[in-house]
Amino acid sequence: MEKVLAGLYNPGDGHIDPYLLTMALAAGARKYGALLNYPVEVTNLKSRSDGTWEVETPHGIIRASRVVNTAGFWAREIGKMIGLHHPLIPVHHQYVVTATIPEVKALKREVPVLRDLEGSYYLRQERDGFLFGPYENQEKMKLQESWVEHGVPQGFGKELFESDLDRIMDHIEAAMEMVPVLKQAEIINVVTGPITYSPDILPMVGPHQSVQNYWVAIGFGYGIIHAGGIGKYLSDWILNGEPPFDLIELDPNRYGKWTTTQFTAAKARESYGFNNIVGYPKEERFAGRPTERVSGLYEDLKAKCSMGFHAGWEQPHWFYKPGDDIGYKPGFRRTNWFEPVGREYKQVMEKVGVIDLTPFGKFSIRGRDSVRLLDRLFANVVPKVGFTNISHMLTPRGRVYAELTVSHVKEGDFLLVTGSGSELHDLRWIEEEAVRGQYKTEITNVTDELGVLGVAGPYARKVLQKLTTEDLSDAAFSFLLSRSLKISGISVTAIRISYTGELGWELYHRRKDSAALYYAIMEAGQEEGIDNFGTYALNTLRLEKAFRAWGAEMNCDTNPLEAGLKYFIKLNKDFLRMGAIFCVAFIPNVKNAEPADFIGKQALKQFIEKGLQRQLVYLTLETDNVDPEGNESVWYNNKVIGNTTSGSYSYSIHQSLAFAYVPMELSRVGQKLEVELLGKNYPATVVQEPLVMTEPTRTRLQKKGGSAKG
Repeated sequence: MEKVLAGLYNPGDGHIDPYLLTMALAAGARKYGALLNYPVEVTNLKSRSDGTWEVETPHGIIRASRVVNTAGFWAREIGKMIGLHHPLIPVHHQYVVTATIPEVKALKREVPVLRDLEGSYYLRQERDGFLFGPYENQEKMKLQESWVEHGVPQGFGKELFESDLDRIMDHIEAAMEMVPVLKQAEIINVVTGPITYSPDILPMVGPHQSVQNYWVAIGFGYGIIHAGGIGKYLSDWILNGEPPFDLIELDPNRYGKWTTTQFTAAKARESYGFNNIVGYPKEERFAGRPTERVSGLYEDLKAKCSMGFHAGWEQPHWFYKPGDDIGYKPGFRRTNWFEPVGREYKQVMEKVGVIDLTPFGKFSIRGRDSVRLLDRLFANVVPKVGFTNISHMLTPRGRVYAELTVSHVKEGDFLLVTGSGSELHDLRWIEEEAVRGQYKTEITNVTDELGVLGVAGPYARKVLQKLTTEDLSDAAFSFLLSRSLKISGISVTAIRISYTGELGWELYHRRKDSAALYYAIMEAGQEEGIDNFGTYALNTLRLEKAFRAWGAEMNCDTNPLEAGLKYFIKLNKDFLRMGAIFCVAFIPNVKNAEPADFIGKQALKQFIEKGLQRQLVYLTLETDNVDPEGNESVWYNNKVIGNTTSGSYSYSIHQSLAFAYVPMELSRVGQKLEVELLGKNYPATVVQEPLVMTEPTRTRLQKKGGSAKG
């Protein structure tokens, strides 16, 4: 045991026979009325105009309200029947079974399952011997690529692949060093079979965007272990119309057309080989990159910055300067990006910075029912023509399904913008509601067509004004106004908004114009000291302004009231009947107005009636060389009472910041708590938000003659 420094023991860990478990689940399904027929081959799928399906088999056609693809390594074939290319690839996984080992047989209790991260293998007792399976590195592991190109061979079922002990010998030797009785053990069987991998190892679970009533539960690299939980999760979702809890990491819509077979294969190799590595905050994995999703600035910026991967896109995280320690160097504490990010923070706060925001998900919605659709989808009012607002889509249970900016470009014509990781997740929800409510609208995903540049900082207006004849003054171009104009002769939709919370614009333009627009702005800003900034600085800036982020402070596990989003929720909003051009939430006694029954409204009323159990709070932390990232435990009186959702270092007060959910009785300003980071509890204090006022707030206070400090 001299090689073992520490370990984690789970008394509930164990193993089960997959075949017997499958038969038990089948018996339970029959007990509750399910009809199971097997083996039955599905030869074709046909979607009907009413959203139902015809499932063709050799024994006839089955009519179904919905289809759930749980076909394992046949899942790709099922998807191809309806034009979908699920990013899955079979991996050869080997495990070794030994004969009886006297020392094992003599034990009074079963040996716990052993997982050795350094040796990259698992080991458990199998009768009176051992079974152990390795995860080879990406250079040695094997993919069954022929199945991707030509499909699973006809009739393949319980067959196995040819074994290759040489490929896993390093891991066998590591296991023998850790468990010496293996050195004398007789190997009686080497099993090599297919397991299905997605690019990031995680399965794909839920409804699929662009195909009505088609669900998937595929890509389970760890097999039967997920069966009960995923079955319950999917059935609850189907019955209740929303997921029972947030599992955005498993959303099948996290992949898109950019996920090619070549990308899938490269990522599967990488992911398989990384099964037992230590993961880091802000982790990046580089296989298969870049994809076809690169902005017009990628070639010019890639050597100047550390790029991050966002839904297929490459986006700058932070930029290099002479003398910097460059490159990707992950760690649990502050690493080589810390000082450069502080420099970029200062750039935006004191001068002007440019950021590539092209990865945003972007949708065009237009048509006679566009206002009615958006009023149904969003808890906020629909903005007037020429304006933008921040709006939230809620689930029937009142959870926050998504956050988007909604811009009313012209009468009945809207531009919706969401985060890169939410693109198809949000689009699916919008499209399904449009079908369900029979709204006459045209919904188009324009994510890949439009580039986006953000320009932010106190000199942002001065720089952009040099490039346009449009009046950009605060009086003429106020906060949350959107307008079509030309910047250096390039057509853009300019929105007066910035996730930095500083004076800024987001400039939406044709993707092919990105480079020309960028260089025009950079040239115009030389006198003002313009420079680049990346997403790490953006995150710090938004946290200092107490801006929430979807997927962190809000998701399908949270309601908007506990998340502090009450300002954006208009329970009493009205919308105009057909022919209206804008919402009238604040105009009383308007003819043809009626209450807007947006999704989740009734649930919110119940939350208000019952009261909240927890609240999102804003924390400052007294740390050393480590900062919160999110999902850390919050302690009070030696008990875990909540969790952080996101965090960062504040370059203005030189302290760590975090958002966290805590019980209502511990949410008051001044409350002392602790946050656990790397096994140590650090003092934390609930403070008034925001730490730094937004630029529009500062400007408004200055006009009123009040203090605008902070």
